[in-house]
Amino acid sequence: MDCTGKNPYDNILKELTVGETAYKYYDITALNDPRYDQLPFSVRVLLESAVRCCDEFQVRSADVANILDWRANTADDAAAVEVPFKPARVILQDFTGVPAVVDFAAMREAVRSLGGDPDKINPVCPSDLVIDHSVQADFTRTSDALKKNQALEFERNKERFQFLKWGSQAFRNMLIVPPGSGIVHQVNLEYLARVVFDTDGLLRPDSLVGTDSHTTMINGLGVLGWGVGGIEAEAVMLGQAISMVLPPVVGYKITGTASPLATSTDIVLTITKHLRRVGVVGKFVEFFGPGVSQLSIADRATISNMCPEYGATVGFFPVDAKSIDYLRQTGRDEARIAVTEAYLRRVGLFRDYSSAGEDPTFSQVVELDLASVVPSLSGPKRPHDRVDASGMKEDFLQCLSNKVGFKGYGLAPERLSHREEFTLDGQTYSLGHGSVVIAAITSCTNTSNPSVMLGAGILAKKAVERGLSVQPWIKTSLSPGSGVVSHYLEDSGVLPFLQQLGFDVVGYGCMTCIGNSGPLPEPVSEAIEKGDLVCCGVLSGNRNFEGRIHPHSRANYLASPPLVIAYALAGRVDIDFETTPLGTSESGDPVYLRDIWPTREEIQALEAKSVIPAMFKQVYSKITQGNENWNSLETPETKLYPWDDNSTYIKLPPFFQGMTKELPPPVVIQEAHALLFLGDSVTTDHISPAGSIARNSPAARYLAARGLTPREFNSYGSRRGNDAVMARGTFANIRLVNRLVDAPGPRTVHVPSGDTMDVYDAADRYRQEGRPLIILAGKDYGSGSSRDWAAKGPFLMGVRAVIAETYERIHRSNLVGMGIVPLQYRAGESADSLGLSGRETFTVQLPPADRLTPGMDVPVTTGDGKTFHVVLRFDTEVELTYHRHGGILNYMVRKML
Repeated sequence: MDCTGKNPYDNILKELTVGETAYKYYDITALNDPRYDQLPFSVRVLLESAVRCCDEFQVRSADVANILDWRANTADDAAAVEVPFKPARVILQDFTGVPAVVDFAAMREAVRSLGGDPDKINPVCPSDLVIDHSVQADFTRTSDALKKNQALEFERNKERFQFLKWGSQAFRNMLIVPPGSGIVHQVNLEYLARVVFDTDGLLRPDSLVGTDSHTTMINGLGVLGWGVGGIEAEAVMLGQAISMVLPPVVGYKITGTASPLATSTDIVLTITKHLRRVGVVGKFVEFFGPGVSQLSIADRATISNMCPEYGATVGFFPVDAKSIDYLRQTGRDEARIAVTEAYLRRVGLFRDYSSAGEDPTFSQVVELDLASVVPSLSGPKRPHDRVDASGMKEDFLQCLSNKVGFKGYGLAPERLSHREEFTLDGQTYSLGHGSVVIAAITSCTNTSNPSVMLGAGILAKKAVERGLSVQPWIKTSLSPGSGVVSHYLEDSGVLPFLQQLGFDVVGYGCMTCIGNSGPLPEPVSEAIEKGDLVCCGVLSGNRNFEGRIHPHSRANYLASPPLVIAYALAGRVDIDFETTPLGTSESGDPVYLRDIWPTREEIQALEAKSVIPAMFKQVYSKITQGNENWNSLETPETKLYPWDDNSTYIKLPPFFQGMTKELPPPVVIQEAHALLFLGDSVTTDHISPAGSIARNSPAARYLAARGLTPREFNSYGSRRGNDAVMARGTFANIRLVNRLVDAPGPRTVHVPSGDTMDVYDAADRYRQEGRPLIILAGKDYGSGSSRDWAAKGPFLMGVRAVIAETYERIHRSNLVGMGIVPLQYRAGESADSLGLSGRETFTVQLPPADRLTPGMDVPVTTGDGKTFHVVLRFDTEVELTYHRHGGILNYMVRKML
C-alpha cells in the first residue's frame, strides 16, 4: 500500500541495485538502534511498515519508538500499547469475499445518495479474492465426480459468480481468481505471495490480512499475515491502518529430528496442543532453533495454518535459504527472487536457523524436540484435543461413556455395542459407534504439503497391491488445494491407486472441512438416525467443531492424509493398528498398517522426482483465464451494481439506510432482554450461518415464500450476499446450547410471553416491540473461523451488546466494526457468580460518546435490582471512533465524503 504525507524517516531511504536495476527502500538498520537486532523478526516487519508509512497522522514517529521499545512495552507489568500497521495487501475467499464486494457496492450507493462520487469506492490496497468455498462433494468415488461437482457448483452459484465477475471488472486494484483453481491459502502460498513487494521501485516486505482465520498459513513462507473480520479487511482495502495492541512474542524453539513414522500433520497437532496449553491468545509465535531447518516450507505452512487452533495471532517462520528455494521450486521469476533475497538480507529480515547468534529476544521461550512427536489425531470435537494414534481406540471408547462435553457423548452402557443394519446396492452392512462414514483428504492444512500427499499415495498403492479396499458406504474424497497437486500425484504414478480406494479428485476447494461434504447415502443416514449412532468422519482438515463436518458424523478426527486412508480401510476408529490388521491379502494373510506405511526415504525420493517448477508455471500461467463455465458468464459493465429485488442471493444490505453525513445519536441500551444465554467456547460455527439450510428454519420459510423448493435452497455460505437469509440463519446451529431452553438447537425464549421459538423469530418479535437485545456468554466467545456474519447477523437481529467472560480476538473486532458493544465481566466474575438467570432486563449505563475510554468500567443494572460492573472492550481509540460512527463501514463512507 502506498503511504502518503511527509515522512520524517526519509533520511534512511536508501538505494539497492540488483542486476542493472536500482530500487528504493527504507533501511531500518540505519536507525542505528541497538534494540533492532534484539527484536523478533515478526516485530521487525511491523517496524518497517511504521517507518515507511510514517506521516505523523495515521502513523506517528511515536509509534516507531513504541515498536522499537517492544520489549519494555510488552512486559508483563506494562500497559497495553496500541500501534498501527498497514499491510501490503488483502486476501479473501468467496464466502467472505462476496459480502465484502456487496458492502463495497452498497457503499457506492451510499456515497451516491449523500452526494459524493461513487467511483471513489475502490480497494486502495491490492486485494486478491479466490473462489474456493462453493464447491461441494455431492459426487464421489467416480471418475467424473470432479466434472459433475463443478457443474453443480456453477448451477447453484451462477448469480454469485456473476456478481463477483462484475466486481472484478467494476473495481480497480482487485484480482478475482475463478472457481476450480484451488484453495485460497495454497494459491496464496504457491502463486500470490510476493515475499517482497515492489511498488514503482520501492521495496518492502510482503504482508497481508485476510478474511479467513487460516490466512496465517502464509507465515510459513516468512510473509506476516493473519485473519481479520471481513469488516476490518474492508477498512484496510480502503486504505486504513489496522490498529493493534503491540503483541508479546513467544519463541518456539524446535530441536531434534522427527521419527520416520511422524508426519508434518503429527508435528502440527502436537504443537497445537502444546501452545494451547501454554496460552498464546493475542500473542505472536515465532519459530526458531536448528530443527526448523529440517522442515520444508510446506511443513512450516502446515504449522502456521493451524495458528487459529492454538490461538495465536501468527505463527511466523522468518525467511531463510529454504524459503528462497521454495520460490524457485514454485516457478517464481529468477530476477524477482534475486531482488527478494538481496533486500531481506540488507534490512535484517533474512535468517539462518542454525545460527543461535541470530536468535532474537522473546517474551517467553518454549521448546519441542521433534523426536517426541508420534502419529496423532485430534478430536472428536476440537482441533486441539490431540490423541496418540496408538491410544485412539481407548480414547474413543472412553468418549462414548464420558458425560456430554468436548470429550464425551454420555451413552448408557447398554448402548455401547448397539449396531444398525442397512442395505446399500443390494448388500447388507452394519454400522456401530465409531464406524467411519466420511474419509476426506481435504483442506489447505495438508493438501499444500507434497510429503503427506505423496505419502498417502504410496500407502494407497501398497494397500491396493495387498488387496485391501474401502467399504462402499464410506464417503471418500480427495479435494486438492491446487491443480499442481493433481499434476504431481499423476506424474508420480500414485493417483490411480488413490482412485481405486475411492479417493478420486472431487473438486479444487475447501470442501469437507467447511461442511461442504455433500449427502451421505440415504440408507447410511437412516441407520445412523435410527440407532442414534456416534459415527465418525476422519479428515485431513483443520476444524472439527461439533456439527461442522456433517450432521450425521457426530465424532470427527483430524489426521494426516495417510491416516485418513488407514481409517477408511479399517472402516472404524476404535481400532488398535498394532494388534488389529486392516484386512487380509488375497492369499489370506493379515495386513497391518505397518506393512503398508511409507518410509520417509520413499516419500522424499518421489517428491524430488515429481514436484518440479514446470508444474507450477503450467498451472498458474492460466490462473486468471478461468474455465468455460466462468468465461461464459455475462455481467453488466456498470460502476453501480444493478440490484435485483427478486434475487435471493445478492441483495442491497440495510447497513446504510437512513445514514446522514452527521454522526448518529449515541447508543442507548435500556431494559434490554437477553436473546441468548450461552456458555463457554461458543464458536462462530454456532453463531454464523453455515452449511445447509434446514427445511424447518426461518431461512427456509423465507426462501419458500419466494417460490424456491428445498432442492434450490443451497447453503448459507452461498447466500452470504443476502442479508435476509443470513439474519434468519444466525444462531441456527443444531448444536447451539442456550441455557434459556432445555435442549440444544436454534431455539430461545421470548421472555415477556414465555413462548419458545426459533431465535430469529424471537428477535423479530422483540424488534416489533421496540426492545433492544443483548447476549450473555462465557469464555472464548466467537472462537473459530473469522466470519463477518457472526457480527452482522446479530446486529440485524437487534443485538446491541454482548457480555462475555472472554472473547476471541477477531470476533470482538468484528462486533466493534458492526456497532455492537463488547462488554466483559470483571476477572473472576461470570453470569453464574452474579446470579444472572438470563430472564432479567439489562440497562447498560454507557457514558456520553466523548467520555468513553478504552477498557473503562461500565455499570449494568438488571430489572430485578442487581448492579454489577463490566469492562468496555473497546481496546483502542480507533475502535471508539468506529463506535461513534455506528460501525467501521459508516465511518469509511463519511471519510470518503
